[in-house]
Amino acid sequence: MPTPGSCTSATTRCTPPSEWPGGGERAPGGRPVLDGRFTREKLHEALVRTCARLGLDARGATLLRFTNNAVYSLADAPVVVRIVGSRTLRHRADKVVRVAEYFAEREVPAIRLLPGLDQPLHLGEHVVTVWWRVPHTGAQAGPAELGRLLRQVHALPPPARVGPWAPLDDVRARVADAEELDPGDRRFLLDRCAEVAEALDRLDFALRPGLVHGDAHPGNVIVGPDGPLLCDFDSSCIGPPEWDLTPLAVGRERFGDPAGRYQALADTYGFDVTKWSGFAVLKAARELKLTTSVLPILRSHPRVRGELHRRLDDLRAGRTLSHWRRYG
Repeated sequence: MPTPGSCTSATTRCTPPSEWPGGGERAPGGRPVLDGRFTREKLHEALVRTCARLGLDARGATLLRFTNNAVYSLADAPVVVRIVGSRTLRHRADKVVRVAEYFAEREVPAIRLLPGLDQPLHLGEHVVTVWWRVPHTGAQAGPAELGRLLRQVHALPPPARVGPWAPLDDVRARVADAEELDPGDRRFLLDRCAEVAEALDRLDFALRPGLVHGDAHPGNVIVGPDGPLLCDFDSSCIGPPEWDLTPLAVGRERFGDPAGRYQALADTYGFDVTKWSGFAVLKAARELKLTTSVLPILRSHPRVRGELHRRLDDLRAGRTLSHWRRYG
């Protein structure tokens, strides 16, 4: 049985709290950033309320990640608290819980929910899930470990009440939920979504559809004492396995990741999605997701604006080979 765990990766950089939203960050012109929906203070308040409800102590908690969700590791208990960061994507928390429970039933190596709770938790405007934390081993997952986990997941019978693959739904939701977005950028993203959606509808997939992770990369695999564990089920759905092979391929092309990383995944899994005729369309969909992931927290986390505008400019200009930097 896998060790219970958190929904954070051992590879995630733990940024000092002073560098996070509301912790001294300045917008252009020197204005303090204090007005976003997801400032450090507001997130900490949600964490305190969650811990009070569960009889846990929020003091000393570490903010591990803040993009689509805020992820906290508690100091005095082996627990991770995950706060949904987008109002229009809160509904995914119910699916996350169903997938986590299904993986537990099937003994899939994955993180585990804290038992005895009716999850997800609803605390005012926030939706929260609570997880066991994976004991730190210092090891990092590689593409081969990811490939083996994906083969296991893709071989499972599809679980009930997990919806079909709709990779652009969350993109549209983030555009709608954007804290600050130029109207021209909004129109461009929605038009681009429509174009890519039409191309997706025309694809003839090579692999049999089934349960897919939806955001498969080594950063969503934690190496615990008993081995690698999958985490982050926000994008899990019933869809084409090709989609789970796309992130590392796009990472090679957009972020300049070593070519051997993707090749190790393809060799372990037994299928090279980059040699399939529909890869360019999947790449376009993945790039939209990568570009828009920070939109709901843009005002609260202004340091990502430069990279966001770089990506938007590249998409507009059709620059398919230019390299991006990962959001900080």
